[in-house]
Amino acid sequence: MDRWGSAPPRGARARARLVGHGATADAHHMTSPHPTGAGAEAALRAALADAGATPEDVAHVNAHGTSTRLNDLVEAQVLSRVLPHAPLVTSTKGVTGHLLGAAGAVEAAFTVLSVEHALVPPTSGLTTLDPKIHIEAATAAVPLDIPLAVSNSFGFGGQNAVLAFAAA
Repeated sequence: MDRWGSAPPRGARARARLVGHGATADAHHMTSPHPTGAGAEAALRAALADAGATPEDVAHVNAHGTSTRLNDLVEAQVLSRVLPHAPLVTSTKGVTGHLLGAAGAVEAAFTVLSVEHALVPPTSGLTTLDPKIHIEAATAAVPLDIPLAVSNSFGFGGQNAVLAFAAA
């Protein structure tokens, strides 16, 4: 990652800009998310505030999306509360698997590529959403102008991190 403006002098091009981040630790449980998603919600709201963005500015979310009932339900509820306009959501873990400590970095890279190419990848393997989940999930690749996207990463022990990326 380069500081803004440092890539062109060395012949590189900017793919997107990291414009905000938020991180919390709710320490609810060793492996389960907090049932209300309080920490994840606070991290998402902090990333938007750091970016100087409103929830309506978000066009795309790369969800943590572990495909577990508890995680996906809690994350979807957080997204519905914070982003009620229902931006397009994908999860890339169906392609990569859960990469543990590397998951956040790889998912951030996918999010940057989505912003750069104005294309949201499908959620591989998704056929039917849990009826309790109310998000707009990408089931096929969708061309989309993405002025702002967020990448959610949640870790063991209640670690929650959200990065906000804007078009370059």
